[in-house]
Amino acid sequence: MRHARAGKKLGRDSAHRKALYSNLAGALIEHGRIKTTVTKAKAVKPYAEQMITLGRRGDLHARRQATAFLRSRDVVHKLFADVAPLFKDRPGGYTRIIKIGPRPGDAAEMAYLELVDEEYVERERVARTPEPVAAEIPAEAAEEAPDTEAELVEDPEADAEAEPATEEVSDTTAEAPSAEADDAEPKS
Repeated sequence: MRHARAGKKLGRDSAHRKALYSNLAGALIEHGRIKTTVTKAKAVKPYAEQMITLGRRGDLHARRQATAFLRSRDVVHKLFADVAPLFKDRPGGYTRIIKIGPRPGDAAEMAYLELVDEEYVERERVARTPEPVAAEIPAEAAEEAPDTEAELVEDPEADAEAEPATEEVSDTTAEAPSAEADDAEPKS
């Protein structure tokens, strides 16, 4: 079992896999978008983003590191001259994977791996306030309930008229059960 072994093998030995990543990353930098399988796109995405980060640094050491991985001076020149300046303000996330469905021949899931082309807009982070805990909500609701009832009753005269009506109904209902109860006792 491959416990704690990061990365996909893609059915290749290490040299073949390294060449595949180099070629796919170089093609992405050169063309801006490549069509490949979803698994290969997910595997090469970190390497492509690392190359763009090296291009953003722009120093000689970064250029040599990029050349060692990409093995093409033309691609490295395009990376440092054209691609990296597009992402100078973006803090990461230079590529995206767009799934396009199965390949007709073997039904492998295909995807476009492409460079993000929209302009990056830096936003200020808004400090979020923590939401109240569920145990605190009923206590607050109980405190608010009497306040709302007090606000609803504004006219004392309407209160006085409403109270006798309810008392009359309660008197009538109180007498009726007692009469029935009296009738029920002698029959037993």
